[in-house]
Amino acid sequence: MSRSRPNVLLICTDQQRFDALGASGNAEIDTPHLDQLAADGAIFTNCYVQAPVCAPSRASLMTGQYLHNHGLYANGVQLPGSARLLPTALAEAGYDCGLVGKWHLDACFGDRTEEKPPGFRVWQWAHDPYPGSSENAYHRWLELTHPEIAVGAEIGTRIDEVPTEAHYSHWVGEETVRYLSASRPIDRPFFFIANFFDPHHSFGAPKEYVDRYRADQLSGPNTVPGELDGKPPIFAEASRASYAGHAPGYLDYSSEELQQIKADYYAMVSLVDDEVSRILTTLDEQGLAEDTVVIFTSDHGEMLGDHQLMLKGPMMYDCAIRVPLLIKWPGRIPAGTRIDELVEWIDLTATITELTGVPLPRCQGRSLLGLATGRTTDHRGWALCEYRDSGHPYDPPVHTTMLRSGDTKIVVYHGPPTSDRGRTGELYDLATDPGELINLWDRSDHVGHRQQMTELLLDVLIATEDRTQERKAFW
Repeated sequence: MSRSRPNVLLICTDQQRFDALGASGNAEIDTPHLDQLAADGAIFTNCYVQAPVCAPSRASLMTGQYLHNHGLYANGVQLPGSARLLPTALAEAGYDCGLVGKWHLDACFGDRTEEKPPGFRVWQWAHDPYPGSSENAYHRWLELTHPEIAVGAEIGTRIDEVPTEAHYSHWVGEETVRYLSASRPIDRPFFFIANFFDPHHSFGAPKEYVDRYRADQLSGPNTVPGELDGKPPIFAEASRASYAGHAPGYLDYSSEELQQIKADYYAMVSLVDDEVSRILTTLDEQGLAEDTVVIFTSDHGEMLGDHQLMLKGPMMYDCAIRVPLLIKWPGRIPAGTRIDELVEWIDLTATITELTGVPLPRCQGRSLLGLATGRTTDHRGWALCEYRDSGHPYDPPVHTTMLRSGDTKIVVYHGPPTSDRGRTGELYDLATDPGELINLWDRSDHVGHRQQMTELLLDVLIATEDRTQERKAFW
């Protein structure tokens, strides 16, 4: 039976780059179920997140705001108490709201626990699979169902490589299936978030998934000798050591180790792909598919050795900030829809508010339903991403801002008074250099182009300020 307000199932991975998907044109990765989801609905090929690290990006999705407005500018920072979150608004409008997996809108280091935000009835919180908070629901599940693995995890077992039936990604799939089949109220629409931790590092997966790949047959990193000579100095620093010195850098790995990391990364995505299949099958079996909008995406990407860099941080390459976005709505979004316009993660927030009819007054996104249903071909024409020393802090701090407009991308690495680092940047022509290998920032024949993009970036920053506070009079 069709509902007047659809259910919304948001499936989100962590650190999955846009091209880690067969439907994105990657012939090396095995993702048949996600590829089918793309074929059954719409694939957005140019979706940019608002930050290249977890918490600021997730805060943008849940508030619908840019970093410079919502205030959660870095991992370990809490949203202000005045922030209004999408699930809270949906719950107040009658939606049953639930989450399984990661949340990360507050500090989660060590044994810290995030409290359940207003609006969630189901709160199966588990920041990551590693030993930590006693409130980690995955750890509690392991203790009940696989006690020998739970004990092993505490003494150093590679929790990423446990058998599939005990893996974190399987647990997320299992709890989502249980919600859909047994614990949701049948008289209310639902908004359910299935937040997978993979393909986040550390790099590893169950053996049956790793065995799907031959590391020596995968393509190598996207880079050229001497590439970093023409890039901002922070990249040479990050190439030697990731996370401001807290994790191994690209230079710490042999070429064979880099290829195995890629195989492990792909294996993690394939495991998620199988769990998504279980979830979608349950929707069908429960008669929910017709009334449910399914969204699949990720909070940011992964360098994976490209440009001689690993993990994430102050990098604004497409592999770090461009993510998969698939939306299926049977009978409303035509199967096989492909949308190449530039869109942003906060547009997903606006899409959900339009789908549900629930306003979020400070949401700065623009709904994607017009593009997805063919009502319009117009969108904003640019995408903005910000990094405010948002990961492990550097000394001096690193602050970067990216703007893409058309086929041009500019990244400003801010100098004094923002930071004691020298001001520098990147400028790419993605039409002729889609791999972002040739930095045009200092090229004399691109001075005008750089100035034009810098001015546009300033205008975009002013245009995206939050001016929703009511003006009562002229003075």
